[in-house]
Amino acid sequence: QVQLVESGGDLVQPGGSLRLSCTASGFTLDHYAIGWFRQAPGKDREGVSCISSSDSSDGSGYYADSVKGRFTISRDNAKNTVFLQMNSLEPEDTAVYYCASPLNPSWSCPEVDERSMYLEVWGQGTLVTVSS
Repeated sequence: QVQLVESGGDLVQPGGSLRLSCTASGFTLDHYAIGWFRQAPGKDREGVSCISSSDSSDGSGYYADSVKGRFTISRDNAKNTVFLQMNSLEPEDTAVYYCASPLNPSWSCPEVDERSMYLEVWGQGTLVTVSS
């Protein structure tokens, strides 16, 4: 069964940090681009970050302007897991965070972001709340 499972969401104070995990089962995660998305209450879903199959695991990848310099995406192939390290969190980062994949090796990160409605597999989401 092809599946993505997110974890790591929590309540954190402004300025704090969290690390989200996205673990794949049923497929090899590093064969495909993996995107992180978020949806805040009353707002549209937005792309946050993405790592393609060709990106190294050192933080290179795509980042939305709102999170550049604060969030870092990485991948652990042995654990079949993508991480999203989130630092300097702000109340505006409060949202349900999802990871997703097109399960198509030809998709780049810009495509993952622009065509997110066509992504094949989504996780169930993990809630991040930034509040004092």
